[in-house]
Amino acid sequence: MTSKRHLTSTSDNDPFFERVYAVTRLIPHGRVTSYGAIAAYIGSPGAARMVGWALNKCHTQIEFIPAHRVVNRIGVLSGKHFFPGENTMKELLEAEGLKVEDNQVLNFEQHFWNPASELSDLDL
Repeated sequence: MTSKRHLTSTSDNDPFFERVYAVTRLIPHGRVTSYGAIAAYIGSPGAARMVGWALNKCHTQIEFIPAHRVVNRIGVLSGKHFFPGENTMKELLEAEGLKVEDNQVLNFEQHFWNPASELSDLDL
């Protein structure tokens, strides 16, 4: 396992994007995390927007990436515009048992999955 390090780039085939996708694939059904939590876990604190950029391009991946489970730091569905259909992200989350009101996950703290406390370096 390589150590976590600060990674920045813009290609969806680069190590930063791959690490974002690897963490996102591990988010459990019915849970959500934030762009910032993923960025911090992969060793790039402050790169939450870059995580969002990576997830906006995840449709190019062969393996499914549950990007709908990634929201902003207060539970708002800030990436909903990158899904087909106006309510797709909300519908996917509700299908997993989460409640969403006014484009925000209700009881966000209860459903928040923090990769830093849930995973070890070996999980990537």
